[in-house]
Amino acid sequence: MPNPRLFLDWSLYRLALLLAAPLIPLRLLWRGRRERGYLAHWAERLALCPAPVTGALWIHAVSVGEMRAAQPLIDALRIAHPDAPLLLTCMTPTGRATAESLYGDFAHIAYLPYDYAGLTRRFLRRAHPRVGILMETELWPNLIRAAARESVPMVLANARLSERSARGYARLPALTRASLARMARVAAQSEADAARLTALGARTVSVAGNLKFDIVPPPEQLLRGATWRARWGRRPVLLAASTREGEEAALLRALVAAAPADVLLVLAPRHPQRFDAVAALIEAAGLPYQRRSALDGTELNADTRVLLGDSLGELFAYYAACDVAFVGGSLAPLGGQNLIEAASVGRPVLVGPHTFNFAEATRLALDAGAALRVSDAEALLANALQLLNDAPARARMGEAGLAFAARHRGAAARVAGLISPLVSGAGRLRPDQPD
Repeated sequence: MPNPRLFLDWSLYRLALLLAAPLIPLRLLWRGRRERGYLAHWAERLALCPAPVTGALWIHAVSVGEMRAAQPLIDALRIAHPDAPLLLTCMTPTGRATAESLYGDFAHIAYLPYDYAGLTRRFLRRAHPRVGILMETELWPNLIRAAARESVPMVLANARLSERSARGYARLPALTRASLARMARVAAQSEADAARLTALGARTVSVAGNLKFDIVPPPEQLLRGATWRARWGRRPVLLAASTREGEEAALLRALVAAAPADVLLVLAPRHPQRFDAVAALIEAAGLPYQRRSALDGTELNADTRVLLGDSLGELFAYYAACDVAFVGGSLAPLGGQNLIEAASVGRPVLVGPHTFNFAEATRLALDAGAALRVSDAEALLANALQLLNDAPARARMGEAGLAFAARHRGAAARVAGLISPLVSGAGRLRPDQPD
């Protein structure tokens, strides 16, 4: 018997897609004004070109964070299935650039088509992957439905679902339940994530941990950071990593008001399209600064107060070069960014009040003594200055961070173990077809 609520949810979703269709090229053109990558590869986004590979292990990671988080899982799957090709899809130019830098030597990389029924069906029929792995919480109903009809088992890996996101998905409860029910496996980061996903309709849910704990700091970046730091001299270095809009201005005001002149602020915005805007904020604050992209080697001027980290793929080097790290996206109500990387390099971590995107990892880091929570930019700077003047406290927090990061590793092997039977065809579960 047809499910009236599911019919209503599908109708609302399809109507939203229909209304959005004329806006897609406009959005790509608008985003392309700042990021030229949005002007390229439109045929991939519309499933108008041949599949780059068939019969692959397919991993979809929407952007930079998810693409980087996939690295330990990719390594584990390549060891378990050395003969299987790898297809990586994403949605953003920065995600694609990250994929090319990390996996370009061996993976096939493309944009995932938009979630229209005809596009997703055409993509899957051309690529027909052995298995589809969606990183974190990428629930695209038409894609998941098409995969079920094409007998492509789907996995939700490194799955996380905050209370806020759960409320959002619950607005279309029948559609969310139908999509989650079609997932052959769900590998949740924590018990809380697993409970929320199960309540929304997921079936075969396992708690596998967070893949980001398995990311090992690249030795070449640690060496690069150590080299920078040696050339910067004995100056105290505060890193503000992955900052978002609104945070830099507040932090710069606090720096001007309270920081000694010898403190160097390394400011590394989350999104590269904002580099120029952040440079303008530094100029407006009247602070001498240099851009990482313009440095001759790694030399800094003696009067430089701020180093703008306008480079990609060097975050671990920035962590290695600093004394204290603030992880952004957490002063504003944006959910925070990944603090595990800073801890894995042995740096004291500061976070703001808003960390719902990384709630479990943040809680564990705070409990371990690897991180401190601050209320605003002024409190951030006050705590940072206190740590910069207290080497033993920095060492204790750094050691706690290393232990915290090491203690929670192992997710990649667990998730790969859930996926491998699906690749071979054993243990494939055909979820009920609810519509």
